[in-house]
Amino acid sequence: MMRQGFVTGLVVAASLLPGFSGGFAEAQGTKLWSVSRYDEMEKGSADGVAIRNDGRLEAGPAISLLYATGKNYVWSLAADAAGNAYLGLGGTSAGSAEVMRVSPDGKSTKVFEAKELAVQALQVVADGSVLAATSPDGKVYRISAGGGTASVVFDPSATEEKPKYLWDLAVSKTGAVYVAAGAPAVVYRVPAGGGKAEVLFKTADQHIRCLLLGADGMLWAGTDGAGVIYRIDTKVAGAKPFAAYAASRREITALAMDPAGNVYASGVGAKGAMTLPPLPATGNVGVTVTFVQPGSSTAAGANTLVPDGTEIYRIATDGTPQKLLTLKDDVVYALTVRDGSLLAATGNRGRVYRVDVGMPGRFTDVAHLEASQAMAFAAVKDGLLVATSNSGKVFRLKDVVSQDATYVSDVFDAQGFSQWGRAEVRGGAAAGFDLYVRSGNVESPLMGWSEWARVGADGGVSVPAGRYVQWKAVLRGGGAVESVGLNYLSKNMAPVVDDVVVQPGARVAAGGSAPPSNTVQVAFPTAAGASPMLSFTQDASLAPLTAQKDKNAVTVRWLAHDDNGDDLMFSVWYKGVGETNWRLLKDKLSDRFYSFDASLLPDGSYQLKVVASDAPEHTDADTLSGDRVSSVFVVDTTPPVPGALAASLVAGSLDKIHATLEARDATSPIAHAEYSIDAGPWQYLEPVGKVSDALTERYDFTVPVPATVGPVTNAKEHVLAVRVYDRYENMAAVKTVVR
Repeated sequence: MMRQGFVTGLVVAASLLPGFSGGFAEAQGTKLWSVSRYDEMEKGSADGVAIRNDGRLEAGPAISLLYATGKNYVWSLAADAAGNAYLGLGGTSAGSAEVMRVSPDGKSTKVFEAKELAVQALQVVADGSVLAATSPDGKVYRISAGGGTASVVFDPSATEEKPKYLWDLAVSKTGAVYVAAGAPAVVYRVPAGGGKAEVLFKTADQHIRCLLLGADGMLWAGTDGAGVIYRIDTKVAGAKPFAAYAASRREITALAMDPAGNVYASGVGAKGAMTLPPLPATGNVGVTVTFVQPGSSTAAGANTLVPDGTEIYRIATDGTPQKLLTLKDDVVYALTVRDGSLLAATGNRGRVYRVDVGMPGRFTDVAHLEASQAMAFAAVKDGLLVATSNSGKVFRLKDVVSQDATYVSDVFDAQGFSQWGRAEVRGGAAAGFDLYVRSGNVESPLMGWSEWARVGADGGVSVPAGRYVQWKAVLRGGGAVESVGLNYLSKNMAPVVDDVVVQPGARVAAGGSAPPSNTVQVAFPTAAGASPMLSFTQDASLAPLTAQKDKNAVTVRWLAHDDNGDDLMFSVWYKGVGETNWRLLKDKLSDRFYSFDASLLPDGSYQLKVVASDAPEHTDADTLSGDRVSSVFVVDTTPPVPGALAASLVAGSLDKIHATLEARDATSPIAHAEYSIDAGPWQYLEPVGKVSDALTERYDFTVPVPATVGPVTNAKEHVLAVRVYDRYENMAAVKTVVR
């Protein structure tokens, strides 16, 4: 809100000591802090509150923590009929692949451990056993319901393709197991009861990232590379895969299906050149291949964002595709359909979104989890389980809405001490909620703030005046909040003139510009003690102001600010050194500089005072002002006064002239003098005593006569000219004829 003007050279130390005046003066009138958009609402903290993307707050699902692993990553999740959760864990070191069974009461048991890096996929089959796919260079294991040693169901090293990654699993009603593999991209089918795996289909992509098996036996698969969604009828022997949709993103991260048979998919990453490098081969040298993990997996492991966010698509039962939603800052890791709603688990902010499938573009932020990535869903009797990474936890999202739904807004900074007025609240059709406000003078509300004060039915707020404020909404039943506004009045603060500089001999043209030549840069010097190694972008208000050289002008420039952000007007006053009264030079200035004719002031030493006023924003009674006085400067527009120039030829010589001269200046010291003989070049003339530093200087000099060129009537006659300058380049000249 600070608005600073142009300032220039000759620095005067600036102190920022704004003071209070009595009462609450109006500062640009009453202002309104309003929160109604989603990007504003999501900055707050929501406990059981869902935030729709139009900014509406409503009660969300009840959320509770079921289990914390104490580790970073939970990659996969499944649940059995009894409500037990199975967590696929992994990390960044060998031997960290584990499967934990967590009972509905939160008690955990390790049921599987392997040498691979992570358990990437889990499936609970009809007999109660659990299938676990590990990666990289992993296998598919069967973990029996009663425990014991796990058996290998599928070993990719025994296949011709030897894929490096296993990404997902699907199990048919008959018990056949489908495995999504990557590097290369293959889908395998393992017969029920075990046996040799067969290739169901291959693609030219890098990975098959996800699988979905419908009740009708149709298998859907999403790829990484070209972002294609395939379907293949598993009931038909030798059926070919059909590309149902080519997404605009490179990687399909998740698939889900609703009871009507509509398929939903999420796509991340921009399409472009293949990330897998070409296979170099020279002569008999072997081939080197570098495998690249999908962008979404890399993002989850590194806790970084995939550029361009995520798109969510629907493929209708008739095959028609449609883009439902684009999430700019989130990566979707899992999709599921629950009670007719499509839910998306995302990173890297740990959000769960409910996507409105009937209105493309609308979504609701239903959960802010205490982790960076929401990785996987598993359905249980009374809701959903959500697995997270960074840190590794499992949360329970119940089907019922939270009975204690509370939303706390972000802290608002009024930029100054303020009085808080009435709240303006707009709720939904069933606006059942209570609103509370608290205030403080430190940024963090953890300590030193007022207690929460309930907002009255008329919107009245009773909290202490202060710089910061925050509101809280507690929703009841079907309560909803669509927007909250809080009126406030900032205490008027006097403007501050931070610095004033004066540059004699410079004039700024109208508009602050000047011709490109014959100019002077009027700038502030580097701050004392600043390191020359520092590099920064200079504030525009501190940039040099280009002025035109004009010894008959003076330019003053200043830097000023107002903590309330008020528009300012300025006046410039002057007084001579030794005088008491300030006299107005110019008022009602909006520019932060002023040039004036030096002839307005008699020669002498002066100071200027710049007064800043917030009058444009206030009544006369409430107007405040601040001022700063410049350092002393000199106005000198009168040239020195030279005395008589006495000169003669040196006795007995025709080639030397001896001369004397005395010059005086009433205001500034004589700076230098020059002489010329017979219109020859001007040459420096040294005063008696050599140092030119006094108001009066004497010159006593003998100089050679230059050789005569051309016809001369009288070789003994010469013209000697002397010109004398004072410190401000005022000049006077005198001459004499020497015979």
